[in-house]
Amino acid sequence: MRIVFFGTPDFAVKSLERLLESNHEITAVVTAPDKERGRGKKISFTAVKEFAVKNNIPVLQPALLKSENFIESLKSCDADLFVVVAFRILPEAVFTIPPQGSINLHGSLLPRYRGAAPIQWALINGEKETGLTTFFLKKKVDTGNIILQEKITIDPDDDLGSLWEKMSDKGARLLKKTVDLIEAGNVKEIPQEDIEATPAPKISKEDCNLDYTMSVINVHNRVRGLSPHPGAFIEREGKKFKIYKTSIAGGIKLKPGEVYQGKDGLFLGFSDGVIEITELQPEGRKRMAAGDFMRGYKL
Repeated sequence: MRIVFFGTPDFAVKSLERLLESNHEITAVVTAPDKERGRGKKISFTAVKEFAVKNNIPVLQPALLKSENFIESLKSCDADLFVVVAFRILPEAVFTIPPQGSINLHGSLLPRYRGAAPIQWALINGEKETGLTTFFLKKKVDTGNIILQEKITIDPDDDLGSLWEKMSDKGARLLKKTVDLIEAGNVKEIPQEDIEATPAPKISKEDCNLDYTMSVINVHNRVRGLSPHPGAFIEREGKKFKIYKTSIAGGIKLKPGEVYQGKDGLFLGFSDGVIEITELQPEGRKRMAAGDFMRGYKL
């Protein structure tokens, strides 16, 4: 099958790599435009573009997905199928171009966690299980007919980084299997039950702020769901401290917002208990273990 692949972050790279190693042909890659980063305004590529360039795959980087030039470029690829992994919402004028349609790999068991941040919200909500779904695109986001699904256990020590990696590997295999089924004409589409849908909106700054009125289990899960990026945080005396790893502490009592740091560790009170902070990042500094933090800083 001739495929145009749409993707941006490293999560999508393993899927692209597996398709490239298969008997399918990647005719082009579509990814986000290059960006200037840092004080030196150095131009940086997306992870997907870096992989595509190394493997001599043509790259398209449209600013506007509805532009006539971009749509004509897609049509000239003469693809049988469009494959989308962690990319923007495609307009109908784009996803209806290929004769076999367009498919998406989504990081949840749809219809649960429809939206931009399904992996994050599954962790934040304390789920014990999540999964992956491949489905055909339709006009309303994340509502198309399901092709394949695979369940994934969320371990107690999983955070966004570890679960992201786990799902990236399994997602690549599921996507390859899906494309093979489409090529063979063996797909059995399953309509989604909208009544079972739950949202997974884009993470906002407010979602990252740890409020002292929160319960310790909600704090712990929020830290897991936002580590390593963008990172949950607290503010103390006008400075931001990102929190990357925590545990729920027993045997110690603190009022909400009260801090204890000593030889036993770094502890912070919330509404119904105490959290031990084991990794954090003071504003303007690097990420560090709590022990290293306490040798030079105080909350």
